Order: sequence, then C-alpha cells, then structure tokens
Amino acid sequence: MATVEAQQKWRYKNKFVKSQLNIMARKNIHEYLEEIAETHDLHGKAEAATFAVYVVISLIQQGDFNDEAERLHQIFTDSYHRDRDIYAP
Repeated sequence: MATVEAQQKWRYKNKFVKSQLNIMARKNIHEYLEEIAETHDLHGKAEAATFAVYVVISLIQQGDFNDEAERLHQIFTDSYHRDRDIYAP
C-alpha cells in the first residue's frame, strides 16, 4: 500500500488526466485481467482493464460501418447480459 504522501503526490500530478479506480470484482475477473495482461504484453491488471475498454469502444466505432463488428458487439453484449451473474459483483 502506498503512503499517504505518495498517494497525494500521484493525485496532484495526475489530477487533470487520471483518476484512481478501485473496484470490487469476483476473483475470476481478477484472474482474467491477469491473463489478458500476460497474453497481450500489458503492464498489469489496470492496463488490461483499459485494453478491455479499448476493445469494446473499438467494436462500437467499427460497428458504425462494419456489419461484422456490429454483429460481434451485439453477440458479446447479449451474452454478457445472459450470463451476468457469473461476471458481475
């Protein structure tokens, strides 16, 4: 755990571009984030979460002019909602 001084320094330095995200998630989500980080050469779970957001946003943007991307996005959305109990806290 970082010291209070280190946290305050980080917050002051990054106040306009970053905010800290502390989330409670099921253990399997943390394991998936670690796996994503390892398989995509990322710097830990935080970057894996950022990458996951990037992928979803990319699917949404590509879906505006690519039917296959829109179809995949809809499949993933429907699947998540169907299996939400497995993933949501």
